[in-house]
Amino acid sequence: MFKLSPPPGPRSRAGFTLIELLVTITIFGIMLAIGIPNASNWLLTNRARGASEFYAEGFSMARRQAVAHNAFSRISLTPNTNTGQMDWQVDLCFVGLNNTCGADDDSWSTTAAPAANDPEGGSGFRSIYRSADALPSSEVLQPTTLPVGASQVYYTATGWVNTAFDDRLTQLRLDPSSNYAHEVPVVALSVTLAGMATKCDPTLAVSDNRACPP
Repeated sequence: MFKLSPPPGPRSRAGFTLIELLVTITIFGIMLAIGIPNASNWLLTNRARGASEFYAEGFSMARRQAVAHNAFSRISLTPNTNTGQMDWQVDLCFVGLNNTCGADDDSWSTTAAPAANDPEGGSGFRSIYRSADALPSSEVLQPTTLPVGASQVYYTATGWVNTAFDDRLTQLRLDPSSNYAHEVPVVALSVTLAGMATKCDPTLAVSDNRACPP
């Protein structure tokens, strides 16, 4: 005959002891202490790496708008007081009887109003402005324009750089600080006469095809 065993009694619930709870909290604190700085550094590094794309977008925008509207365009870089980087703005100008789209003409578009002689009138193109607030500070990534002090590039209606303007910007260089030199490479944007902004490495010899033009 088989002997039936009695049903099992209720299982006791195991809980955390005070020591186990303290160990868990300690481990969690160590993970936070290590993980948060590393995550912050990773985000900052990626923002620094993406800075060149921010400026490349501006040069590309200026060229595209000139061709699309059959007008003169320009991109202007201005210091950002929050980060030490540079904001950019793209303006358009349409040649008319009373203006030649010179640097000092007041006929260029603004963010508030289209350019004078814009064929679309009051609904025409308004300047496009981008703030560099999202970029890392200049203590992480230092921008330099060449020639030193140059801040604008003018484009013709065909998208080529207008060489009639003196002191035009030919290169924008972005140098990481010494603390980020291993994570963030030195990069520059060189503006060709065809209006294209191409990435290059200013630290390489001119004979290297990745180097910046002299």
